[in-house]
Amino acid sequence: MKINLSILILGVILWSNSILAQKKNIPFNHPKIKYEGRIAFKDSAACINWSGSSISLNFKGSEISAILKDADTANYYNVILDDSVISKIQLDTVKRNYVLASGLSEGKHKIQLYKRTEWGKGQTFFYGFVTNENDKIVSPSKPKKKKLEFYGDSISCGYGNEVLNGQDSGTGHFENHYLTYGAITARHFDAQFHCIATSGIGITISWFPTIMSDTYDLTDPHDKNTKWDFDQYSPDVVVINLFQNDSWLVNMPKHEQFKNRFGSEKPKEDFIIKAYENFVKTIRAKYPKASIICALGNMDATKVGSNWPNYIVKAVENLNDKKIYTHFFEYKNTPGHPKVNEQSAMADSLIAFINQKIKW
Repeated sequence: MKINLSILILGVILWSNSILAQKKNIPFNHPKIKYEGRIAFKDSAACINWSGSSISLNFKGSEISAILKDADTANYYNVILDDSVISKIQLDTVKRNYVLASGLSEGKHKIQLYKRTEWGKGQTFFYGFVTNENDKIVSPSKPKKKKLEFYGDSISCGYGNEVLNGQDSGTGHFENHYLTYGAITARHFDAQFHCIATSGIGITISWFPTIMSDTYDLTDPHDKNTKWDFDQYSPDVVVINLFQNDSWLVNMPKHEQFKNRFGSEKPKEDFIIKAYENFVKTIRAKYPKASIICALGNMDATKVGSNWPNYIVKAVENLNDKKIYTHFFEYKNTPGHPKVNEQSAMADSLIAFINQKIKW
């Protein structure tokens, strides 16, 4: 019996289309998708920038994927299934579907995309998840009661923390914010988590024109017009870990940013203390009830003989606020930025301090 070739081809096409039609799109603005971090919502996508931002969905099904596009190719995300990291993905500048998990057992699962890399690696556009047609979308877990927020520099970003040879690398491949002291601390306390951090940034001066007071209040750090609504998120505890970059740059009179910020003279101690004090005042004004931890370390700004912890102590004393604390991480005394084990030690230190000082 002969089969007409055109009929066979048509049958294959129809069969293929029926398979594709069995997929279900869960758009980025679906009410059961849960976001954490400062997210900029556009008409067609959620725009992800800050380190540690995440997107989660609870579902019942055997597989799930996500539709994503990146402004660069330097961004990486952890794929977290049922609270365990199962892979990392590097994004492309082409909008496409990324399979996150497949072959899953029956029952409820939680998928999470967690931004490993900092905003300087570019923006990510998240358009939604894709599941099988008959899979069920489940309501998100109850919101975590505790809330943490961090303001920091490369240490808080996790710059080069997965480099294994003891050196540094600014490529996204070696940056894993999930294993920074801030993220570890948040998971320990089962707390919601926001991280506003930029490698190279400072209070009085940065390695580039902007300082923390220019970016602390932005939803999208690429766009100065996207002011964050601080009423959306009121942390119980705020951690500020800044001054590492200042400690270098105030001694570099030939650097362009030194000239732009200070002219020809190194800033006096009073200026440095006042600048820190003013930034903490700004954060206090946004969060009148929060406990604020003014931290520093664990790079050479906290080595023996450094004046920078003393500047913070004096600033906090001047503020005379019983809910503002100081906490300094021990100088790690190793090359480069803190690696995973050193970030973990910082988390242990911070967790112990919070347990001792703060009731929440």
